Amino acid sequence: MENKPKRRTRERIVETSLRLFNDFGEPNVTTTVISDEMNISPGNLYYHFHNKDEIIEEIFVVFEREIEETLAAPTRRLADVEDIWLFLHLLFETIWKYRFFYRDLNDLLTRNRLLEIHFKQIMAHKVHTATILCEGLVATGAMRATTLELRALATNAAVIASYWLSFEYACDPRGKIESGRIGRGVYQVMAMLSPFLLDESKMLLEKLSREYVTT
Repeated sequence: MENKPKRRTRERIVETSLRLFNDFGEPNVTTTVISDEMNISPGNLYYHFHNKDEIIEEIFVVFEREIEETLAAPTRRLADVEDIWLFLHLLFETIWKYRFFYRDLNDLLTRNRLLEIHFKQIMAHKVHTATILCEGLVATGAMRATTLELRALATNAAVIASYWLSFEYACDPRGKIESGRIGRGVYQVMAMLSPFLLDESKMLLEKLSREYVTT
């Protein structure tokens, strides 16, 4: 059997840091903690990254690429309720994968100018994608809403997608925030659309809710 090549130390540092940031929160993880977890010297880590912010920025580059690809996908054609439900699951899964950015968002944006600029663009892209999806539902007759209502729905969808995990954490700070909770976040976004959906689309949402959300 052919042996798999060893991952480079730089890649291992990024992977370990992401896991530790997600599990314990970025402010609670130092470069010393990362090097200890990897069983390497602080000097070895410093050879690859001079400080923690450099690690964060390297993780952010990958996160930004993945979430921008996810946000762009559903705007290539008119989507129905089921398409939007699937899209939201994919979006929440990406957010979960890099959840420390959202958990520690305010602190990170205050400290890091790069994240401040680029996260603002990501938030705007979330609102833009949500707007296009809602406009598509109106165009196909699946939903009835005014321009102002569409704008509010799109903004609220972006807010829930961005802060749902923080809400879950605040409700149960000592509990374990598991990936299964993202399903409830998806439902909360879709529940906002429910009063505006018509006929078959409304029934489809009710069906999806029964299948994917437990009370």
